[in-house]
Amino acid sequence: MFTGIHPMIPSDAELASKALSEEGTYRFPSFSANEAVTIGLSMRKRFRASSRHGKGKGMVISIQTIAGHTLFSCTVGDLGHASGVGDVSLDSWACLEGMINVVRRTGHSSYYVEKGMNAMGKSPKQMGIQGDYRINGGAYPIWLENSPCCPIAVAACYSGSSDDDHHLVVNVVRDYLHKIEKEKNADGRPSSSGLGMPVPAVSAVQVRESMVFGIHAYYE
Repeated sequence: MFTGIHPMIPSDAELASKALSEEGTYRFPSFSANEAVTIGLSMRKRFRASSRHGKGKGMVISIQTIAGHTLFSCTVGDLGHASGVGDVSLDSWACLEGMINVVRRTGHSSYYVEKGMNAMGKSPKQMGIQGDYRINGGAYPIWLENSPCCPIAVAACYSGSSDDDHHLVVNVVRDYLHKIEKEKNADGRPSSSGLGMPVPAVSAVQVRESMVFGIHAYYE
């Protein structure tokens, strides 16, 4: 019996488009080591409050400069219990580093790369991605408003869920930027943040073209 309308599941192209818009919207007026620690601790706090952590899942978190200097790093959970089963493993850190490498290579979030490749119907092998790369959502580029050439840092987490990890990082970044925007407005200082600027919609065709002519070029 028909009881209602089921919500439409977004396509990979639509998810890639949204991820690309997020990167254009959430940009920092400046970025320091102290801000990296604040963001990292916020990621840790949110995950600890999540149902996934309540069910025994663990997470590894790292915030690094684009050059590879670690600004924040922590594990939520244990590497191993007496039973031999842990919330996280040494492989979790290898996965996290592979995701960060994707951001360094492309300048885009690992989630955008994942969904964009799926929208194109391409596999990592077909795109020439070999070696120390992990196509999994959760690594996000930290961009400065006045530096469009490349990201300044990468904020990343890994718990095994591409969607959940990506949304955790993006939501923490979004809320942090909203907070500093609110503080600026309360002080009566002019806003320099681009949060209020409209971001042009990106079509599925543009996502595919970006993947073909942009990201794919990194692997040729």
